[in-house]
Amino acid sequence: MLRVAVFRAPAFFWPALVLLSCALLLQGCGLLPKKNEEAAAGGNEAALTTGSGDEARQDARDAFTLEVTSPSKDVTEYLQTHLDLQRYRKLDDLAASEVSRLMVAAEGNARELLNTLGYFTPTITLELKETPESDKAPRSIHVDVDPGPATRVDKVQIDFAGPVADDARDRAQRDEIRSGWKLPPGQLFTQPGWESAKTFGLRTLSAKRYPTARIASSKADIDADASQAGLQVGYDSGPAYRFGPLTINGAQRYDADAARRIARLPVGEDYDQQKLLDAQLRLASSGYYDSVFLTMNTDAGVDPQAAPITAQVREASLQKVVLGVGFTSDSGPRVSVDHIHNKIPGLEWRAVSRFSYDKNTQLLNTEWTGLPAESGWRWFNLAQLQRDNNAGDYTVDSARWRTGRSRAGDRIDRSVYLQYDYSVSKGVDPPPSGAAVSLNWAWTGRYFDNPAAPSRGNGLAAELGAGYTLLGERLPFLRAYGRWLGIFPIGSDADPQLAARRPRLALRAEAGGVIAKDEAQIPQPLEFLTGGDTTVRGYSYRQIGVVNDSGRIQAGRYMNVASIEWQQPIVRNGKLSDFEGVAFVDAGAVADQPGDLGKLKVGTGVGVRWRSPVGPVQADLAYGVDVKSVRLHLRFGFTF
Repeated sequence: MLRVAVFRAPAFFWPALVLLSCALLLQGCGLLPKKNEEAAAGGNEAALTTGSGDEARQDARDAFTLEVTSPSKDVTEYLQTHLDLQRYRKLDDLAASEVSRLMVAAEGNARELLNTLGYFTPTITLELKETPESDKAPRSIHVDVDPGPATRVDKVQIDFAGPVADDARDRAQRDEIRSGWKLPPGQLFTQPGWESAKTFGLRTLSAKRYPTARIASSKADIDADASQAGLQVGYDSGPAYRFGPLTINGAQRYDADAARRIARLPVGEDYDQQKLLDAQLRLASSGYYDSVFLTMNTDAGVDPQAAPITAQVREASLQKVVLGVGFTSDSGPRVSVDHIHNKIPGLEWRAVSRFSYDKNTQLLNTEWTGLPAESGWRWFNLAQLQRDNNAGDYTVDSARWRTGRSRAGDRIDRSVYLQYDYSVSKGVDPPPSGAAVSLNWAWTGRYFDNPAAPSRGNGLAAELGAGYTLLGERLPFLRAYGRWLGIFPIGSDADPQLAARRPRLALRAEAGGVIAKDEAQIPQPLEFLTGGDTTVRGYSYRQIGVVNDSGRIQAGRYMNVASIEWQQPIVRNGKLSDFEGVAFVDAGAVADQPGDLGKLKVGTGVGVRWRSPVGPVQADLAYGVDVKSVRLHLRFGFTF
């Protein structure tokens, strides 16, 4: 807190202070040099203080300018940046003899730098010129370089020592290191490339079973006359490791045993760096911890077959409130407020309650989730109230209650639950209100190379439900829903850097249906609408549905959607950029009878993707063939 103290002085204080200041100023004037004394001092002191115009310009100049020329642009830029001469260029008091000594050392320095780029027989010429009239520097150094022939890798020898050398289970790992070697025969030899190749092989070896692997030997045999390099590297795997027990350090508020069940570390299995990272991510994303760091103890004396794992955690607060804002082209701006309680008193479940508001949807819900059992299954309860202003041409108020069990795996999520739904539609000639209770099963499998921004893989989800309507005549119904997304690179390449430049084909399909008698009053949230950013682009959000007798759009009992998208990474100046272009065709339909699903609404267009530091950003310009209009679709992130 900033505090301001106010001092009040008597009335005579300020005149006295002014008189005292004037007296001090008059005394100080006596210390100033007299005009005739300045003249007697001559011009030398003045020159030392201010300097003449020519001398001032010389003081502002560098000691010398440096220019590098070479047939190769990369060589020129590398030497211009890294030559030791650059460190002395700004020293304005260097004598000519010192500059000459620096030039002698510069030749050896240039040769060393060129060697790192794979040039071992360069011709280097250095020239010093006096440039007294230059405004930049009194001297100029010119370095002319003919790098000579580039050295290429002639042969590569990769050796293994330790258990990895003979264990048949490690054949795939040895083959991966050899086939993925980053500096194969025929490639240009550079020191950075050599170091990168060795490090890549070591990372590949230490990622599975052998966390203490090391480089035991390495040699680059350079034949400068033939411009060839023979490479040899030897890896010592060290002992094979298995996961031992998990210890939680820093657990005070939340149960350590529950943390172990959340982490799902495969104790007793072979060490795998990715499995360790997955366990760390599960703990970090559970909501119970602000930070998590997992390490394996590989100190001397530790049994490699049961190496202990330590999780250093910093627990999250018991309660917190999260404010959020967002924007979509379908719903416009959105605000949300989340309240999280990590340990409900007496129950020790986790409660997440949310209020979300945008122009189309207002949502209030709360979900209570129990801690996972040893099997990974956990109980959950959900209660929700929602107003959907964009359910076709109607506003739908709905309520939902759900209770059941769920299990989240590395790739597969499962849930079984009992659900109650109720809805009321508002508008001109609205559909009847509906209520139902149902028993449901849901399964989702994600098999993408990158869950946040995939470039290949498949995702599949399915839902099945059976229940009874509770309003009007009580009638049974069945509900089924499924969706699939497949991303397929066109062509193949063993080099991941080249494979990342290949175009991709993304195929998407979605279908659902509610089987019941016509008079069954099915709640609107259990029926189907489509259209928008993630379904059929070129149409408004959830504006593809069934046209009723009043000419208005409402949810229907059957739905299908299909999409094909061409994705082309963009390469600039030979380098892969963070952008890619897309072209797509979407089609979908909603009907009350399966035979009417052939009346497809088609959208087509182009777009751009940006791999931003916080996730993919998508912008699509789509033309809706049926509505004859163009729409811009914006989306952030990837979910399946």
